[in-house]
Amino acid sequence: MSAPETARRIAAALPDAVLDEATGLPLHVGNPIAEQRRLRAGSLVLLPRDVLRLSGPDTLPWLDSITSQAIEQLAPGASTESLVLSPEGRIEHVMRLHQTTDALWIVVDAGTGDALETWLTRMRFYKQVEIERPEVVVVGTAGEPSAELAGAPAWVDGWPEVAPGGVRYGEPTGEPWRWSELILTPAEAEGIASDRFVGSMAAAALRIAAGRPSLAEVDERTIPHELDWLTTAVHLAKGCYRGQETVAKVHNLGAPPRRVVLLHLDGSENAPVAHGDEVLAGEKPAGAVTSAAIHDELGPIALAVVKRSTPADEDLVVRTADGTAVAAGQQVLVPPTAGHANRPPRLPRVGAVKRPAVPPA
Repeated sequence: MSAPETARRIAAALPDAVLDEATGLPLHVGNPIAEQRRLRAGSLVLLPRDVLRLSGPDTLPWLDSITSQAIEQLAPGASTESLVLSPEGRIEHVMRLHQTTDALWIVVDAGTGDALETWLTRMRFYKQVEIERPEVVVVGTAGEPSAELAGAPAWVDGWPEVAPGGVRYGEPTGEPWRWSELILTPAEAEGIASDRFVGSMAAAALRIAAGRPSLAEVDERTIPHELDWLTTAVHLAKGCYRGQETVAKVHNLGAPPRRVVLLHLDGSENAPVAHGDEVLAGEKPAGAVTSAAIHDELGPIALAVVKRSTPADEDLVVRTADGTAVAAGQQVLVPPTAGHANRPPRLPRVGAVKRPAVPPA
């Protein structure tokens, strides 16, 4: 999960920065609540990302054929998302894509780039595609990028708008979500003034409040429908790709077995909620917390993945690592009925005989 060396060097020089031991990047630089407001206004956060640069005439049609999004006609300057799925339709990689005039940039979470590069190289065969791993730094902002960074490649998040060919199962939370990830050269990154940076806790709080999924919500069983990723990362009318059968079957004939929810947590217990904490519906296990934060307006919040059978109107409880029970109000992001509206009507079985009711004796 470690970030590139240049990003860690910049982070180590920031005044008052509290660094994440796993990534080497700032969790905050003094006040994680105030930093959310600064991030909305255009401040920057160093992100733990791996970056691949793909070029060559076959890049877009080839990647279109093996991943979940329709990108063959992706225009220079455009951004989208795409998923690499297992043959069973489970999420293996989440890719943020940005097309420039001469290359396709792929931004993924740190620690996943090597595996993605290996898989893409194995799938390339005789296609004219070059795969590079440039030395770059990725910074994020929830505001307007400054003029001096305007020329950098930038993945612009389309959430919560539905991408062409996608579908939204749930409703947006109402929290405005604007997010860009800029790909900078080491020199560009080192030229940014230290007071422009904030920490990753601020970015996490805004993401969670918007109901925006990340790799933190993904485990070995996750399918796109559970996290509402059909909104931006899956095209339901494109050609076949690995995992497409599961995507179509669940959307058209079934329902995802789990669903993501936004939890509004009771802060009176002063008990920190963290990834992996158990979520209970009454006394029954319902799921687990995947991300948690303290929002500058909403207070303590979290995303959790729960069983589809968990009633949407039921208040939940989070059991923390020390055993504290934290009350949690549930805000539905993916409803329990997700996918049901797409089910075709059942036809009567051919040859079935409807027997008359037998009157009581």
